[in-house]
Amino acid sequence: TFSLADIARVEFPGESGAADAGLSSQGMPPRGHFVGKWEVGDGMGNNFFITLNETGDAIRSLGGDVHGRWVYVNGEARITWDDGAKDTLRKVGSRDQKSAYGSGKSFTDAPDNTANARNTTHRPI
Repeated sequence: TFSLADIARVEFPGESGAADAGLSSQGMPPRGHFVGKWEVGDGMGNNFFITLNETGDAIRSLGGDVHGRWVYVNGEARITWDDGAKDTLRKVGSRDQKSAYGSGKSFTDAPDNTANARNTTHRPI
């Protein structure tokens, strides 16, 4: 059983397997837009990687492979890390952006830092 909110696309054998790189009818990227390995900034000019898996698992390279879980909410990926920190990935205009929230903060608080994000995973056209 799957919730329709968790489904970004359905592929059938023999179909072309179109990418989900476009925006939904509500102007938000689909859940599948966030799956993959992201290169993101740390807010201090350095980069690290966040990997989001289809299963909802997440790995952050900053601080030594930290595990977390992610969910798709209102067109953005919300990641909660095992160390208590939180990150969001969202589309802002034509770019993707990562916002970081320290332990004890919620996703509605002001972020501690915001930086560019880029999905490095090869996607079909």
